[in-house]
Amino acid sequence: MGSALMFTDTHEWILDNGDGSVTIGISNQAQQLLGDVVFVDMPEVGDNTQAGETFSLVESVKAASDLYAPVTGEIIEINEELEDSPELINESPYSAGWIVKIKLADRNELNNLMSSEDYLAANAE
Repeated sequence: MGSALMFTDTHEWILDNGDGSVTIGISNQAQQLLGDVVFVDMPEVGDNTQAGETFSLVESVKAASDLYAPVTGEIIEINEELEDSPELINESPYSAGWIVKIKLADRNELNNLMSSEDYLAANAE
């Protein structure tokens, strides 16, 4: 996990792409809790997200889990690979298993996220 990643308390990770957009996925801990991911309900490019609101759903052999948008903005790209290969979330949650890219409406929302260190400390077993 890169130190540039930021996290939510609902286990989404966020990477600031440096161009006014962010990439979002779920944490390694989240994918471990879910088990084998079998389906991702992908949003549409052009959909708007509201920080704290659901934007997607991940289904696994154990459970279905809503994904919450960590930031407000517009979905500018989805990871189409997940439609045929949802297991990428399990195999590579921080790279090939990314879910969406969002154009930020308010960059200041990134200040509300946890650092990698804070996330790990909050979720230590």
